[in-house]
Amino acid sequence: MSSLLDLVGNTPLVELKKLNPNPRVQIYGKLEGNNPGGSVKDRAAYSMIKGALERGEIKPGMKLIEATSGNTGIALAMIARLFDIDIELIMPQSSTKERVLTMEAYGAKVILTETMESARDYADERAAGGEYFMLNQFANPDNWKAHYRTTGPEIFRDTHQKVTHFVSSMGTTGTIMGVSRFLKEQNNNIQIVGCQPNDGSSIPGIRKWPTEYLPKIFEKERVDRVIEVSQENATMTTRKLAREEAIFAGMSSGGAAWAAVELAKELTEGVIVFIVCDRGDRYLSSDLFS
Repeated sequence: MSSLLDLVGNTPLVELKKLNPNPRVQIYGKLEGNNPGGSVKDRAAYSMIKGALERGEIKPGMKLIEATSGNTGIALAMIARLFDIDIELIMPQSSTKERVLTMEAYGAKVILTETMESARDYADERAAGGEYFMLNQFANPDNWKAHYRTTGPEIFRDTHQKVTHFVSSMGTTGTIMGVSRFLKEQNNNIQIVGCQPNDGSSIPGIRKWPTEYLPKIFEKERVDRVIEVSQENATMTTRKLAREEAIFAGMSSGGAAWAAVELAKELTEGVIVFIVCDRGDRYLSSDLFS
């Protein structure tokens, strides 16, 4: 009989049939919403909490604190509950009601700040006092190691070693850093493509960080190419995923899908895999699907 933790990972690939513009290229989405907490962040959350417990960094009675835009917070709230650890999550006030209520349903305390940067500053200040332990997804190697151990091998296995391009939104960059490491070890010709919002666009889950907030786990040389995505194209493609491919996902997934489709137009042949980060039901109170 499986525990909830056994259900993290081994998510399916599904081929895009209607949005793919190039019959000589295959495009697959990796459905991370099938994780028990509903997003790709289940992998990193489990890896970070497990690693901290094994190293003795989380002392008895200590609370966790973390800044999050949503999915990591939900995943941490779920995993922390399994280990009977209290957690406080700091989020930007633009976060959807669904994400806040889901974290609270798991027993987490949620505090809203003006921006994601201010959420990170607040968490840093509280953790410095010693009462809290911050996993720090932006600097914690257990974040990318989760994807090196699981996401990358799954993609390589499930494409029968034929993957030629991997496309991922970049937020904490844990997913793209871990998958890049693994896939490049198997075949250095596999292209790693990251997605960032273009200037003026706001896309939850995809960030172009100011230099002082750039995740410490990010290594620029592990990304072969960065494709900038507009808010308009991310929104449009998210809606198309639902209405044409029946893939119900969030806006960062739409951004990655748009980049994958644009990439396919350039290729003579190939197998592209992009990350479908989460499920669309986290965004129903927003205008994403209006």
